[in-house]
Amino acid sequence: MGYMKNLYKYNKFLSAIAFFAVFAWLLGADATRATHSWANYHWSRSGNPATLQVGDNVSSVWDMHLNTALSDWNASTAVQLAKTPGLTSPKSCKPVAGRIEVCNSKYGRTGWLGIAQIWVSGDHIAQSITKLNDTYFSTAKYNTPAWRQLVICQEVAHDFGLDHQDENFSNPNLGTCMDYTDNPSGPPSNEHPNTHDFEQINAIYLHLDSALSSLKTAITGNTQGNDKSGFSEPSEWGKVIRRDSKGNPSLHERDLGNGQKLITHVLWAE
Repeated sequence: MGYMKNLYKYNKFLSAIAFFAVFAWLLGADATRATHSWANYHWSRSGNPATLQVGDNVSSVWDMHLNTALSDWNASTAVQLAKTPGLTSPKSCKPVAGRIEVCNSKYGRTGWLGIAQIWVSGDHIAQSITKLNDTYFSTAKYNTPAWRQLVICQEVAHDFGLDHQDENFSNPNLGTCMDYTDNPSGPPSNEHPNTHDFEQINAIYLHLDSALSSLKTAITGNTQGNDKSGFSEPSEWGKVIRRDSKGNPSLHERDLGNGQKLITHVLWAE
């Protein structure tokens, strides 16, 4: 009888351990997916939603993908993206203070499909750009609606402070454009945001800011006019902060002085 009671207690003990282990794993997995801000970088604003001007410097091939990406992200209650005429040439894709500029062009065999760059002072974004490299999007592998939609969705999200949920290309798709994949169409499709993305946007933009105009002026003075190449080459992006699952440098940081930085996210082609 004593043996059976001890065995019963032991089995209950093992069951409890198993339950809490599974619970902890699920909690950790969910937290990993839901916590993907880009080092707390965000646009300074005095109210929510934060309305951000997005300059359209893309060709007709990209227009519907840009429209879809903006419509997708505008489901957020914290950030609203307003498409406006672009203020830069697609080839140079220069930053403009207080705006996001989205460009496409044949940037050459740079190795990257798309990049997002933000100019920050402290945690605050003052200007940002997205570049989409048609040198690769004109090839059979990447010239598909799914690849175009994933990349533009992801890079625009970087421009307002969102990071990836997962950076392993071979993992099953999470159903979000903030997930690295070799198969964007899925299933599930990685062409659009998911619930975790909107949870993270709300967390990033929970608090409000003040003193907006001085930041824009200060950051622009350290970037525009000083870079003839537009910071488009890896040698200009500064130190490597992170690498993707294939070993490619995916996140760079360049110190501009006075507490200001250029941060570059890179999505590499095969």
